[in-house]
Amino acid sequence: MTGPIKLYGYRYSVYTRVAKVALHRKQLAFENVEIDPFSDLPKHYLALHPFGRVPVLMHGSFALHETGAITRYIDRTFPGDPLQPEDAGALARMDQVISIVDSYGYVPMVRQLFSHSVFRPLADEPFSEDEIARGLEASKPVLAALESLAAEGLVLTGGDAFTLADCHLAPMIDYFIRAEEGRRALLAFPNLSRWWKDVSVQPAMIETDPDLSKLGPG
Repeated sequence: MTGPIKLYGYRYSVYTRVAKVALHRKQLAFENVEIDPFSDLPKHYLALHPFGRVPVLMHGSFALHETGAITRYIDRTFPGDPLQPEDAGALARMDQVISIVDSYGYVPMVRQLFSHSVFRPLADEPFSEDEIARGLEASKPVLAALESLAAEGLVLTGGDAFTLADCHLAPMIDYFIRAEEGRRALLAFPNLSRWWKDVSVQPAMIETDPDLSKLGPG
């Protein structure tokens, strides 16, 4: 398949950023199209994503939704440093990390802790201290599981060994530690902390950093 690359996404969405990180790691030029999934979505977008979420990747006339499918497609389709390990064990660990953060990490780390501790206050929206506490507590076993995988050394090793596991986890950790409670919680996990110190300064993370300064009423 050929043609220009277009990414429909929401600037504050971690999943949109996951796709952007993968595109940047492949050094691909793409058109960014802003879509707010919390607004009334246009019919043409719902034709691309019947569930009304973000992101959607367009490669020529080929449309694809679901972040895991998008990042794997990017890696399989375009040249550049591979984002998936060749070793079966490392590849399985990559898939495991992605499944953990999607199934168990996103809600407590982003929708609860980050949203109620950082995003909602900046946007002058109501927030809940109970949601912050629940999100922080539910994040601990997620961090513990990821710490164990980082210590094993097959994935989440930092440096040039950047895989889709890093693409999927890094945007969530970035939001998580923007909350003071998240920053303190991560310090208890030395392998994850070392990984984050390295990954956070990668160009793909810097270039895709969401600008939260524009949040606010009006």
